[in-house]
Amino acid sequence: MTGPQKSFSTAIRTMHISLWIAQVILALFLLMGAIMKFMPTEKISQLMPWTGEIPSVLVRALGVIDLLGALGLILPALLRIQPKLTTVASIGVIALMIAATVFHLSRGEASVIGMNIFCIALAAFIAWGRLKKAPTASK
Repeated sequence: MTGPQKSFSTAIRTMHISLWIAQVILALFLLMGAIMKFMPTEKISQLMPWTGEIPSVLVRALGVIDLLGALGLILPALLRIQPKLTTVASIGVIALMIAATVFHLSRGEASVIGMNIFCIALAAFIAWGRLKKAPTASK
């Protein structure tokens, strides 16, 4: 490869690497959230006061959703089995984080939505990148 072809190939490679970094970071945030939501209720309510105000089964369900989101961001692209599901997972994470932002704002907790906004931005980058710029090929 020479000239523009090499430049294009390098750009795609850089985009793939950037997307993988974003996917791993976002998956780790979701995994951390899932782990926290499976802690004993007394311990988690010290870290996240809202968890003491809703049924623990709902907190656990949110933990499962976080875990599924983390897996959906990594496994389809990594295994190259239905890699478009990574894009679907990132869109799901955007919806989850918008819901979390609305929840926190409704409780007057605007100071805690920074992480939600960060996750929305990462998930939007992943969705855009995997859909338009650097899709992962299937096996």
